[in-house]
Amino acid sequence: MTTTATQASGPAALLRLAGVSHVYAGQRRRTTVLKDINYTFQRGTFYTVLGPSGSGKTTLLSLASGLDAPTRGTVSFNGRNLAEIGLGRYRNRHAATVFQQYNLLTYMTALQNVTTAMEITGVKPAQGSRRARALELLARLGLDRAEATRNVQQLSGGQQQRVAIARALACDVDILFADEPTGNLDEDTAQGIVDTFRDLARTRNTCVVVVTHSQQLATRSDRVLTLRKGKLTEQLNA
Repeated sequence: MTTTATQASGPAALLRLAGVSHVYAGQRRRTTVLKDINYTFQRGTFYTVLGPSGSGKTTLLSLASGLDAPTRGTVSFNGRNLAEIGLGRYRNRHAATVFQQYNLLTYMTALQNVTTAMEITGVKPAQGSRRARALELLARLGLDRAEATRNVQQLSGGQQQRVAIARALACDVDILFADEPTGNLDEDTAQGIVDTFRDLARTRNTCVVVVTHSQQLATRSDRVLTLRKGKLTEQLNA
């Protein structure tokens, strides 16, 4: 059954959108992309957000991940408004995003992209070095040592996407956001990425939020949100 997404906060509540609306002001008109959205994301849950192109999925992701602030309403993490925490601090300490355009440091190798993210966020592996942890993540995503030590501009689009995912996973955050993370991957690799997301939610209690066009990916998530005409509705997967 599909319902308006107005889930109340609970003991596992992590990220809350309260009365969130967002408006883009053009030269001739203002366009309302999101309309009074109320939703609470929980720890240990894998979410997918579906919707047609132009429905505002990426805007929703930008607000939830602290890349932008809503025109109206509040986004709160652990009960604190992101404006109070500071968007930069929130992104640095608590949230990581896998971007559709990768946003890799093009003058670095795949390995350096991952270890640099760990250094910036202050992540120290429980065992081994940052380099060892980065190589482990890259290998899990299908990049061997030779590819890991290659400049990212020498990698294919699918390989660069995997580096971007490894970089986000390495930061050991509370919330992982991803914008079409399987779009440039073959079917087997894409399934492996989905398995990784599910494992993060179940074994590490991470909140995973993925924007996608893939109905197949959505069926493997815990909760499916659909954004249409600025409104969010929810479906609970069995």
